Amino acid sequence: MDYENILSRKVQDLQFSGIRKFFDIAASYDDVISLSVGEPDFKTPWAIRKEAIRVLEKGRTNYTANAGLADLRIAINDYINDRLHVSYDPLHEILVTVGGSEAIDLAIRALIDTGDEVLIPQPSFVCYGPIVTLANGTPVAIETSVENGFKLTAEALKAHITSKTKALVLPYPNNPTGAVMRKSDLEAIAEVIRGTDIIIISDEIYSELTYGDEEHCSIVEIDGMKERTVLINGFSKAFSMTGWRLGFAAGPAPIVTQMLKIHQYGIMCSPTMSQYAAVTALKDCKKDIEYMRGEYDMRRRLIVKGFNEMGLDCFEPEGAFYIFPSIRKTGLSSQEFCEQLIEKHRVAVVPGDAFGKCGEGYIRVSYAYSLQHIKTALERIRLFLEDLGVL
Repeated sequence: MDYENILSRKVQDLQFSGIRKFFDIAASYDDVISLSVGEPDFKTPWAIRKEAIRVLEKGRTNYTANAGLADLRIAINDYINDRLHVSYDPLHEILVTVGGSEAIDLAIRALIDTGDEVLIPQPSFVCYGPIVTLANGTPVAIETSVENGFKLTAEALKAHITSKTKALVLPYPNNPTGAVMRKSDLEAIAEVIRGTDIIIISDEIYSELTYGDEEHCSIVEIDGMKERTVLINGFSKAFSMTGWRLGFAAGPAPIVTQMLKIHQYGIMCSPTMSQYAAVTALKDCKKDIEYMRGEYDMRRRLIVKGFNEMGLDCFEPEGAFYIFPSIRKTGLSSQEFCEQLIEKHRVAVVPGDAFGKCGEGYIRVSYAYSLQHIKTALERIRLFLEDLGVL
């Protein structure tokens, strides 16, 4: 069989995730300290697990409505309203999905026709561009830099809008940089978007992991933006529910209705037990979120201090659970640095160019690990830098 001619050329041309590459390399060694994967090291709070067990014991294992349990959609609206002071119609404007990733995929496929452009600030998570490509759209990178805090600026946005621009992805708090868009930043973006037909896909999966005195702000809170925004969030990061595969989208009914169509044919519904458990998460686990956020904040300060003391300039992240230090002074490329670090000192991190070309010269380091895990990794990285003659 000539599989090269049989398989979709578009799919063959896609590259595998740069994150998974180093995760797989790490798995091939027995003694690797990995700071490569963005997965909480906390167990899912007991109240959530207990509810899932109860649901299984009751035999509630059938399909739910395609859009999700009504009680869960109501709880999601209450959660959004409590934090963002914005309300949605649970029946027509909220869709429960298989993780936040499916919600992103559905939003892009519901919006994009062949040739439409989607603006994507970079560095950013690896899925946006490939999903746009699979939808026959054109991903357009908007490069950000450490000089502006890795934020999307109004000037950069203006410069990239064309007659083909259909949507803008807002990936904040940001993976991999930890950058956060504050209210004043979002107001400037809103000013550019007003008067256009551009739809915003706001990926706020890390919204609960925002540090400092200023709380997370969403673009939907800015005047005139709710009706042109699909808000994406989920349970993986804030509630430590990665394996439960549950996310949601909230947005204008005309868009969510089309997303529901795709979800209906491709997925049917999200996992039933996860949905019941998620109601408990939203109603009863606020203290668990606060505890985990506090722990991440302590790790954040430790790891930023560690890299800065080693002479690797590190932008201080204000959200998520990643740092994005510069490794340019080593003279190695991002790929070379990561390959040599894992081979010689058994520490796995992710090269910055996995998140866009402008990520070259950086590495992504996750601090979703224990303090001892982080301290051991920092010691090994220091030894690596000494071997390179940087320290």
